[in-house]
Amino acid sequence: MVNVNVNLGGLEMPTFLATASGTFGYGFEYVGAVDYSKLGAVTAKGIRVEQWPGNAMPRHAEVPGGLVNAIGLQGTGVEHFLKYTVPWYRQQVKGVPLIANIWGSSVEGYAEVAAQMGDAVDAVEMNVSCPNVKAGGHTFGQDPKVLSEVVSAVRKATKLPLIVKLAPNVPSIVPYVKACEDAGADALSMINTIPAMVIDIEKRMPVLANVTGGLSGRGIHPAAVKLVYDAHKATRLPILAMGGVYEAKDAIEFLLAGATAVAVGTATFSNPGTVSEVYDGVVAYCERHGFASVSALTGALAEG
Repeated sequence: MVNVNVNLGGLEMPTFLATASGTFGYGFEYVGAVDYSKLGAVTAKGIRVEQWPGNAMPRHAEVPGGLVNAIGLQGTGVEHFLKYTVPWYRQQVKGVPLIANIWGSSVEGYAEVAAQMGDAVDAVEMNVSCPNVKAGGHTFGQDPKVLSEVVSAVRKATKLPLIVKLAPNVPSIVPYVKACEDAGADALSMINTIPAMVIDIEKRMPVLANVTGGLSGRGIHPAAVKLVYDAHKATRLPILAMGGVYEAKDAIEFLLAGATAVAVGTATFSNPGTVSEVYDGVVAYCERHGFASVSALTGALAEG
């Protein structure tokens, strides 16, 4: 028997596998389509203090190797989330930790939504790929000093395990990893989507109403593996890796590169069974190669 449980910065996960925010609704919509017993955590859609409508339609476009989306973090707001969504999740899903993905347009906004979560959820994941209104629209995740400030504020606002979801579009991930570690983060999640654009050549217009969006899916996987590898070498923090996980091989690459846990995202849209297939494949790999636990794969990359 392979031991599949892992500890992600204080979050005890019954398995190494999670779902990525924005691809699994609020966590209960896939009941009947996904084997939740193979999940170690579910990450809900992004939540901020107030309800948020997101971007105008059209908001997504399929491309070779993935999906470009500009949903714009549409969400119900923290009050509705706590009053209706969390109780519904707890009723429908048993034994699988719930991670709340949070965001804001200011440092204070992040801290407020984190504080309001209390202990209703099992961990908090910060999406720092959001515009900082007070800093001219630059995202929190693209300035190590600002990133440190917002992580510190959320750290003071919650006692829950704190996971920071890093943006991939930076020259080097290392300063951002260090900023999170020094500011009190318990874990990292990576990567977020890669900035992208799709053009309708007949209309000579952008396909998305927002003009640009974020690329996810198979196409970003090798880039994600490299960033996880770089981050693992630079920090003691555990990593929840995501980006193009469609089969067990993809998850195993992440684990060998240094991830503690792995999340399935875009693949769930086309095949909800991906969760089970990845879980079974990773366990079979451990059995075949003599690993007694999935955690033994973390960073077990032979180099040289």
